[in-house]
Amino acid sequence: MSAALLALLSSILWGSADYLGGVLSRTRAAIQVVLLSQVVALVVVWLVVVATGSAIGSTDIRWGMLAGIAGGAALLCFYAALASGTMGIVAPISALGLVVPVLAGLLAGERPSVVQLVGIAVAVVGVLLASGPELSGGASLRPLLLAAAAGFGFGLTLLFLAQSGETLPTLAMMRIASVGLLTVVLLVGGRSPLRLPGRELPALAFVGLADLGANGLYAVAATSGLLSVVAVLASLYPAVTVVLAWRFGGERLARVQLVGVAAGLTGVVLLAAG
Repeated sequence: MSAALLALLSSILWGSADYLGGVLSRTRAAIQVVLLSQVVALVVVWLVVVATGSAIGSTDIRWGMLAGIAGGAALLCFYAALASGTMGIVAPISALGLVVPVLAGLLAGERPSVVQLVGIAVAVVGVLLASGPELSGGASLRPLLLAAAAGFGFGLTLLFLAQSGETLPTLAMMRIASVGLLTVVLLVGGRSPLRLPGRELPALAFVGLADLGANGLYAVAATSGLLSVVAVLASLYPAVTVVLAWRFGGERLARVQLVGVAAGLTGVVLLAAG
């Protein structure tokens, strides 16, 4: 399977997990949603590591821990933003973190084709257009700042995962770091007593496992394709979140957002054609 297709599949999983995570964050504290979903992923990935006898090296530990810390903090900011802002706006803003791995790839000497460079530019413009209504004024500042912080954290996570060695051990170490960080935040904060999931367990499990799967697909794609291209394709998950929020959440999308989604899809075509 090509790196481009793997990256696109990861964006679908991320977008779906983000939509459902945002919905859950409206009835439960964001940190609980993130922590519980990550615990599910932690248990599953370590069961697989033990069952397969995968060895964990120093590279897996280093980059997995860094990715887990950056990703855990980013998810917390992201779900908090989704819970207090419009999904179709917060998600695209957070996707601007793709600039981090794209620049890293270009600075490292990657040379995408002209068509791919145009595709990168079109996709980034699409993300900006999709967030247009919120940036035009009258919006709460808090979700915007949280989304921007989440975007930077997501960008670092994409960059760190691209440096990983073996995918499965790296994902296992990533979950240890993210669960550890979120547990400390929950204990220190003390304002949100942890409620064990009941009927929410299947949804929380989906969020955690979809995020885990997306991380894995992206890590494989990033080690087999150009980071500057793969990172853009994987970062198109806001389009999935936007469509789900429109279809199931009843959110109305402005014309400029629809143009943004169309531009993002155009960017995908150009990147794949290049």
